[in-house]
Amino acid sequence: MSESTATATGLDPAAEEALVRDGFWRKLRRTAGHVPFAEDAAAAFYSATDRATPLTVKATLFGALAYFVLPTDAVADFLPLIGYGDDLAVLLAATRAVGGSIRDSHRAAARRFLQKD
Repeated sequence: MSESTATATGLDPAAEEALVRDGFWRKLRRTAGHVPFAEDAAAAFYSATDRATPLTVKATLFGALAYFVLPTDAVADFLPLIGYGDDLAVLLAATRAVGGSIRDSHRAAARRFLQKD
C-alpha cells in the first residue's frame, strides 16, 4: 500500500496506524457501553496488531479503526443512536473484506478485555 493511497479517513496508512495505536483503547473504554460493536472493534485491533496478520489486512483494519477513533467523521458520534452507525458500517465492511483474518484468539482476547473493564 503506497503512501498516496486514499483512505476512509483521508490519512495515509502510517498515520492511521499511529492514530489507532495511540487512541484506540481510550476511545473503546469511553464508548464500550454505548456501541454494540465493541467486541468486533477490539478483535479487529488484536488482528491488526498481530505479527501473523498480512500487511494488506492490517492496512484495511487500521483504516476502519482509525475512522472509529477520529473525533470527526461523517456522522458525529455524540448523536444518539445514529452517531456510531457510520463507524459500524466502516468496521463491518472492513471485517467482511478481510474474512478469516480475525481469528478466534483475537475474539477471545477482545472478550477478556471487555469483561475486565
